[in-house]
Amino acid sequence: MYMHGTVFMLGIAFTLKERGHVRVDVLYEKFPPRVRVCIDIAGHLLFLIPFSIFILWTSLEYVSFSWSLRESSGQPGGLPGVYLIKGLIPAMAVLLLLQGISEILKGFLSLTPGPGK
Repeated sequence: MYMHGTVFMLGIAFTLKERGHVRVDVLYEKFPPRVRVCIDIAGHLLFLIPFSIFILWTSLEYVSFSWSLRESSGQPGGLPGVYLIKGLIPAMAVLLLLQGISEILKGFLSLTPGPGK
């Protein structure tokens, strides 16, 4: 279970980079590329960035408390370093925030005419 959570938290930003995230393509596929880029930028600005900031902000106290206790699993024979796994929560939020900013910048760059366009 801990490894599953670790893979997901470390893979979220990479999945966004590789465009492997879940998307509802009811109308999106029918729009021209410029409209798709604008939808992506709006989605990142309205949903992804605020979500990442919210997760980062709300997880800091939770994770710092876990680290201060050097929290371990309460289960017999459980994982001794639960605080290490919980430390991935703000790390995931930061990585997702940075990748979201990168996606927004790439979107703006694709909308602006460059040399030879």
